[in-house]
Amino acid sequence: MKSGPCTAILNSNNQVKTMIPPNEYRPPVPPFTLETARQKVRMAEDGWNSRDPQRVALVYTPDSEWRNRAEFLHGREQIVEFLTRKWARELDYRLIKELWAFTGNRIAVRFAYEWHDDSGNGFRSYGNENWEFDEHGLMWRRYASINDLRIESNERLFHWPLGRRPDEHPGLSELGL
Repeated sequence: MKSGPCTAILNSNNQVKTMIPPNEYRPPVPPFTLETARQKVRMAEDGWNSRDPQRVALVYTPDSEWRNRAEFLHGREQIVEFLTRKWARELDYRLIKELWAFTGNRIAVRFAYEWHDDSGNGFRSYGNENWEFDEHGLMWRRYASINDLRIESNERLFHWPLGRRPDEHPGLSELGL
């Protein structure tokens, strides 16, 4: 139920339990079903493919905890700084995520993204992420393990215009990745 600039969270008696500012409420919220977990994964993929650090950071709690490779981050400010550095280095970034498992307020994904550096060296990075969400659908914890594979430009498989992956573009399983 929407009420002015906030979202009203109702209790089981349909009474307002709390009011959440719109940028602090990100449905779908836990507990996840297969459908809502898949939806959350696609929303995350779309956000990261925007390569907009400010937009991406808003889906994490203000005190979010991250481990990305060997880097440990705390909070949205560090997330924005990290993503700004990442996308300045990883050019023509295109990402595909796929649901691996889910339960309650947790989702596990596998992913691959393709990019090149400023010298033209191409890479496909493979990884796994474990996500934990708060009751408002914001990601509280993100733990990512990532490996980089050097590829030639003719080995690239992700060929859509920068931005959101088109619905008709194959996913990881369809690509055999």
